[in-house]
Amino acid sequence: QVQLVESGGGLVQAGGSLRLSCAASRLTFSQYSMGWFRQAPGKEREIVAHISWRGGNIYYVDSVKGRFTISRDNAKNTVYLQMNSLKPEDTAVYYCAAPKTLFSDPARSTQGYDYWGQGTQVTVSS
Repeated sequence: QVQLVESGGGLVQAGGSLRLSCAASRLTFSQYSMGWFRQAPGKEREIVAHISWRGGNIYYVDSVKGRFTISRDNAKNTVYLQMNSLKPEDTAVYYCAAPKTLFSDPARSTQGYDYWGQGTQVTVSS
């Protein structure tokens, strides 16, 4: 059973930074595209960023462009989300996700992912 474990969330003031990590196990990590999603209270889960298995196809939702950076370290089986200049509207539970299919192009919807972490809370105070 694939396991994804997020860490790095917390409470931060507006303008601050956090780095989220997602450690993957029981899969050949380098062969999977990865995504970061978030879900705020009362809202649907939305894509934040994704990175292809090769690392060359990266996408950011418009609201985080220029502030967030997704990266991966295949030697550590870990995908990261560096979040700078945080805003109160970034407050949400953040999830990492992986698809079942090897070598697939990363998806921008939840339907494109099969494995999910438990989530990590990010709270940005104003």
